[in-house]
Amino acid sequence: MASHYIDADIKVRWPDGQSAYSPGTPEELTLIAIDLLVKELGSDAAHAFIEQVFGRYAPEHGDTLNTGHPQPTR
Repeated sequence: MASHYIDADIKVRWPDGQSAYSPGTPEELTLIAIDLLVKELGSDAAHAFIEQVFGRYAPEHGDTLNTGHPQPTR
């Protein structure tokens, strides 16, 4: 359960239109961000970017990241 609430209005303009989002939770904001990454970069590049984020935090939480994709270099 979230301990905070996000009050945001996100407007994205595309060459063929626009999209509007109003996330209220970190989960909703994350889904919007991932959706935008995939639309802009494609699924492989978005996946690599997300793996970089997980790679930063996994050691702190004792998690391992094994998705079958090569790990990004830093």
